[in-house]
Amino acid sequence: MGHRIKNVPPESLGAELGLVPGDELLRIGGEEVVDVIDYQALISCQELTLTYRHEGEEMEVSCEKEEWEELGVEFEDDMLVTRVCKNHCVFCFIDQMPKGCRKSLYVKDDDWRMSLMMGNFVTLTNVDDKELDRIVRRHASPLYISIHATDGAVRKKMMRNPNADRIMAQLKILKRAGIQFHGQIVLCPELNDGAVLEKTISDLAAMHPAAQSLAIVPVGLTGHREGLVPLRPFTADEADDVVRTVQRWQKKCYKELGTRFVYASDEFYCIAGRKLPKEESYEDFAQIENGVGLYAQLKAEFDEAMQGAVESSEKKHFVLATGVSAAPLLHDMITAYRFDNLKLDIVPIENKFFGGAVTVAGLTTGSDLVRELAGVRCDAVMIPENMLRAEQDLFLDDMSLEQVQQAIGVPVRIVENNGAALADALLNGFGG
Repeated sequence: MGHRIKNVPPESLGAELGLVPGDELLRIGGEEVVDVIDYQALISCQELTLTYRHEGEEMEVSCEKEEWEELGVEFEDDMLVTRVCKNHCVFCFIDQMPKGCRKSLYVKDDDWRMSLMMGNFVTLTNVDDKELDRIVRRHASPLYISIHATDGAVRKKMMRNPNADRIMAQLKILKRAGIQFHGQIVLCPELNDGAVLEKTISDLAAMHPAAQSLAIVPVGLTGHREGLVPLRPFTADEADDVVRTVQRWQKKCYKELGTRFVYASDEFYCIAGRKLPKEESYEDFAQIENGVGLYAQLKAEFDEAMQGAVESSEKKHFVLATGVSAAPLLHDMITAYRFDNLKLDIVPIENKFFGGAVTVAGLTTGSDLVRELAGVRCDAVMIPENMLRAEQDLFLDDMSLEQVQQAIGVPVRIVENNGAALADALLNGFGG
């Protein structure tokens, strides 16, 4: 496998070694360069040997360099073709998505390299022994792994993949190699809860410190499950049972391991009608991207920003659009403080696009905003930035921010996903 060089800057190490556009990088230090993981690992050396193909002839060149120094060349490919998922999970959210979303959202990726670089959760079912050995050799740590159940039969039933029952053997290999990982459980009523959940927590806690943390999130169910395996959401009593199970294990783990280790997502507390834990309960917020401790961190940031803050004299009328589950939390957080020049309406946006039990702000679409807010009268509508893709221009249903603004008839202002930014917007507005 070669990686063709597209550009060689004159001042680069690659130019010093005689590389030119069109050459193909084949090996570094005698090892094949499969992808960017290999490249970054193998290039980090002081004595460098490159094997490359020049005009059809295989050539080799060596040099001494600083360990951090790279070739500085540009390749035609990015050395990373995303690996797709080979599972058929009964709870797969993508299988439940309606038509009309961005095309990229229908791609099912399951790539341990993206787990290492971006924190994506992966299942390891498409990792064979050779690739697992490469993970060990490259010391790819930490990884983020979707475990769901350590009971192999249950995991195979949930993921409908014959390789799904290998998870404990794989995790033990990672542990022996000194590789750390964070685990995730998508919890489904009557599938991997109850005794299965107890076993999963117990098995993974026993793997600490290789197993760094474990997040438990409720299965996400949309209104588009025609022809799929029947699943149902958690009842309030069932969610309360999950929270109590987590709390019991947190006490045990804190006493024995010095960490709470296992965490229920904010959504479980909302379903159960429970008060969410405080900031210190989440330690280093290792699973915040999984919706674990989002509110606690937001509130802590908001409270800190409000201490001694002075509100601007400008009269403001804002509408804060958010998900159904977050609306009462934000109401309690914000109304704990007095604003003399602010009129604020917190509007929970019902998710008609996805339907089902989808209540989180991050899955709110442009069409849902337009339906709920058309004709609204205010200075601006505030939305959290996680409603939009990274470029902050498109919602999940492919509506643009501009289209939503035009349909609503008032400016839509994006607020960063942190409490300090929210406090600043409420206190000072958005300028011109």
